[in-house]
Amino acid sequence: MCGISGIFRWDGAQVPQDQLKRMTDMLAHRGPDDENYYFTAEPQVNVGLGFRRLSIIDLSGGRQPMTTSEGRCHIVFNGEIYNFRELRADLEKRGRKLTNKSDTEVILHLYEIFGADCVLHLRGMFAFAIWDSKFKSLFMARDRVGKKPLFYALKGKSLIFGSEMKAVLASGEIERKIRTESIPLYLAYQFIPDPRTIFEKIYRLPPAHTLTADSKGDIRINQYWTLPQTPKHTMTVPEMEMETVGLLQEATRMRMISDVPLGAFLSGGIDSSAVVGWMAEASSKPVKTFSIGFEEQDFSELHFARMAAERFKTDHHEFIVKPETVDILPKLVWHYDQPFADPSALPSYYVARETRKHVTVALNGDGGDETFGGYLRYQADQIFSAFSHTPKPLRKALAWVLKETLPAFSSNRLLRRVLKAASVMGTDPLEFNFEIFSYFDQQSLLDIADGSLLSHAKENKVYNYFSALYGNTDSRDFIDQVLACDAHGYLPSCLLVKMDIASMANGLEARSPFLDHKVMEFAAKIPSGEKVGMTGGKKILKSALKGFLPDAILNRRKMGFGVPLAKWFRGPLAGYLEETILSSQARQRGYFKMDRVKNLIDEHKQGQRDNGYKLWALLTFEIWHQVYMDGSLNPQ
Repeated sequence: MCGISGIFRWDGAQVPQDQLKRMTDMLAHRGPDDENYYFTAEPQVNVGLGFRRLSIIDLSGGRQPMTTSEGRCHIVFNGEIYNFRELRADLEKRGRKLTNKSDTEVILHLYEIFGADCVLHLRGMFAFAIWDSKFKSLFMARDRVGKKPLFYALKGKSLIFGSEMKAVLASGEIERKIRTESIPLYLAYQFIPDPRTIFEKIYRLPPAHTLTADSKGDIRINQYWTLPQTPKHTMTVPEMEMETVGLLQEATRMRMISDVPLGAFLSGGIDSSAVVGWMAEASSKPVKTFSIGFEEQDFSELHFARMAAERFKTDHHEFIVKPETVDILPKLVWHYDQPFADPSALPSYYVARETRKHVTVALNGDGGDETFGGYLRYQADQIFSAFSHTPKPLRKALAWVLKETLPAFSSNRLLRRVLKAASVMGTDPLEFNFEIFSYFDQQSLLDIADGSLLSHAKENKVYNYFSALYGNTDSRDFIDQVLACDAHGYLPSCLLVKMDIASMANGLEARSPFLDHKVMEFAAKIPSGEKVGMTGGKKILKSALKGFLPDAILNRRKMGFGVPLAKWFRGPLAGYLEETILSSQARQRGYFKMDRVKNLIDEHKQGQRDNGYKLWALLTFEIWHQVYMDGSLNPQ
């Protein structure tokens, strides 16, 4: 894992070395082991490539920027290619002479043979840039799922890029002008979707896309992969179970290749527990496992993590997150570059920090829910889909009964989901999925927004983003559409951003067997009814793991990586919350009706409504402004 940066210019000017060093220095946390640069000095087109290294494979070699022996191509690469040994053997059969044992050199040779199609041969996670001196062009690519980030901006006759936005900003070329259209999306979805960012001139290259810039400044962006969901498998359920486990075992073994200490995040859920089990099968010594929990038992999974650790005889470590740990928020916001409202970013950061004290690489269970249908809302979607055929007046009557009988403020997340679902029973199934997913829906945005933000919210429906994603599939099955929506939206723009930032902020590499594209492609063609049912999700995965994992883990209720915001904002963090989002700085920004913000706080404190997630979004939004726009809050 590494941090990459660069500048491509077609105005004849050279890339200033001090400028590129400033950019690359901003990525030191991603690559604490080494730094290096490459510059050209040509009359018309020039490039500068910067690199920060976290050494994982081929510790003595593999230094970047790397150049082919003929000197044609030069690369900076962030990620891991898990099938590089097979690719290397094939390249040698073709007569290619490789000079080191790294996966980086493999990409270079594949590019020289296949050009842009080199990405089709890669099985792993990656973001890289290749300067092709023969064609005077820059080629950039991101992996299929979006595990490794890549940001870029255009300024005059130059293209500026980096693993994080802070590197692009450090160039000094890009104005920090906020893209207003991103704010409603952030408030609704908790993240800013690709390719947008919070800044008008900076973009994130979407997953499974390549970008080519030539000597004339022409920019071409192409998509090279999608996740097909049809035709569905015709094999029997036991056959699908066997194939699923086989692919996941293979994906886990591939991700255990490392020249540095390796371990695993263990939440105690089905996905991470299974990964740890497969690691234990493939390892000659105990797997190092790391878990995080809360004092609030409704949010702590440590009991289940210990159960899995005992089952697979791991070397187990635990850590407790307490309310005072939010002192890290300014630093965390700095690492994320732009507003990000998933509260599990907090425990994710801490478990990565504690894990890095023991290992340099950690496997995890990320992607299992999106791939096999594990979220509670999928179950709610399935139930509502069946219920949606009943007359709308009957649905509205049931909604009224539920809202009148269920408590408005509950620590039970399933109950909160049901309550939220009850309020939108008059919608169609696809919009229902958006409503139970969103923090702020369209109406609540209109209620709280002010000034230019209100004008934008009136003109643009935030639901349109999800609506477009639903069509990004070749299946007409409702649950397939929801899963495709998450695979192309929530997964790359939220979950994978969280894990990349949490791990790389601590110089830790995270690897995800469930996100192997061969696993995802197979799982996508499993009939949705074998994944999500009326009584829960991950049906086929649970059945396949029967006897391998303890029944208590297989049959436990889904928790997710939640944070006890409701309790914290009514107790130890109540003062901090009000001081921040009702501050004079927050008022002067003009985004929100402050009386509505105060109402959200009061409703929450008085137990009338659980506004914890909305308040967290407003809190991190204001802290981001103080860190990135005002410079009034020191992130360190």
